[in-house]
Amino acid sequence: MNISLLFDGWLGIMNWKNKKVLVTGAGGFIGSHLVERLVDLQADVTCFVRYNSLNRWGFLDDLPIKGSLNIISADLKDNDAVIKAVKGKEMVFHLAAAISIPHSYDFPREHLQTNIMGTFNVLQAAKDHDIKKLVHLSSSEVYGTAMEVPIKENHPLQGQSPYSATKIAADKLAESFYLSYDLPVAIARPFNTFGPRQSARAIIPTIITQALAENKIILGNDKPTRDFNYVENTVDGIIATAQSEKSIGEVINLGSGSDISIGALAKKIMALAGKNTMIVKEKGRFRPEKSEVMRLVADNTKAKKLLGWEPKISFEDGLKKTISWISNNLDLYKADLYNK
Repeated sequence: MNISLLFDGWLGIMNWKNKKVLVTGAGGFIGSHLVERLVDLQADVTCFVRYNSLNRWGFLDDLPIKGSLNIISADLKDNDAVIKAVKGKEMVFHLAAAISIPHSYDFPREHLQTNIMGTFNVLQAAKDHDIKKLVHLSSSEVYGTAMEVPIKENHPLQGQSPYSATKIAADKLAESFYLSYDLPVAIARPFNTFGPRQSARAIIPTIITQALAENKIILGNDKPTRDFNYVENTVDGIIATAQSEKSIGEVINLGSGSDISIGALAKKIMALAGKNTMIVKEKGRFRPEKSEVMRLVADNTKAKKLLGWEPKISFEDGLKKTISWISNNLDLYKADLYNK
């Protein structure tokens, strides 16, 4: 199945104007940034957001573009709703997932049903409605603690948490639909994305909000290292994955290629924010010992080769942008609470 594309590297031109696309998880952190980019590209965007009785659309509520969006409020586990959302679309970006690792320890069934059955519903609907391309968003957590670095896409997969186990299963489902049904699927595997609008469930907003609002920074284990990538870079990579015919049937890492420990990260954020705050380790924030992923750092050679993609915003510049945004929106956060 071919898609008519014109390229100039990863900045290649694809005529997105009026292209009918669906974004699941559109109200989330990465999803909302992706929706903004697609609207800028003049795509006809339908957003699948999880239904709630307050009729909230997540981060889409605060965007000036929300009036131009078609919103479907439903649940990935509702197959009828997914079929309705996918029907008539040319391209699907599947980002929706239950994403919190600590939450997955307490409620593994929710992660299983959303991440596995929800993904199955999206894949089945895409197959039945002849979608031209489906970009499935994976997670670097599927690799577990690095056995070798940097981590290539053929690194063994390790389910060190219920969350990562369900993402492995979702990735393999996507792979199976490509191999079994020739569904044009590409799997984009971002490493730790950060930036404006991210919730304090993630480590960088957790540190920033505490540095700005509290007299101490409370962490769990500060030894693990992560490959952090600014959200605009990740969105660039997702768009590049969608535009490239070479990505079909492939798993592609989207990471910076360098890592930093959580302890060093906290010190760097404090320096950039002009703070000198005490760091405290709290036992309740530690992962179970065998579940802790000690090191993640991407080999992004494949993304460079297939997509011509690499990060354009540096880690430090991304941190500065994120600190600035959070400092201007600190009222959205509860810095004194541990967000799972």
